[in-house]
Amino acid sequence: MKVGIAADHAGYSLKQELIPSLRSLGAIEDLGTHSAEPVDYPDVAEALARAVLSGAVERGVLICGSGVGASVAANKFPGIRAGLCHDTYSAHQGVEHDDMNILVLGARVIGVELARELVRVFLGARFTHEERHERRLGKIRALEEEVRRHGA
Repeated sequence: MKVGIAADHAGYSLKQELIPSLRSLGAIEDLGTHSAEPVDYPDVAEALARAVLSGAVERGVLICGSGVGASVAANKFPGIRAGLCHDTYSAHQGVEHDDMNILVLGARVIGVELARELVRVFLGARFTHEERHERRLGKIRALEEEVRRHGA
């Protein structure tokens, strides 16, 4: 599985810590930022969201200080299902039930070891395709299409 990773300056250090773990799990695409110099989280969220939507990467890991801003920005892209997770249950169930394709982490909220575990669980999970989950995803897609056609 090819995985993309992106972070703003607040998440840069955690991103650097996670890259070796990700490399051991498969191919990785580092979409920035490439230093601790200030950048805006919507920019890195956009880069990762576009990579997931284009198929350049199958899933993504997105990091900012709290995880909230990056999550909000990534979820503006129809087809992106980014979830902010700080526990393993949410990281796997977000994939299994909601087909989450971007894991969002708060670098100022969790430590490196928990982040590694969350990434491992997220990447190991698979969408179940159960009827109830497919039905709910269908409703999300319909909402996205409605907003695309008519606005909020």
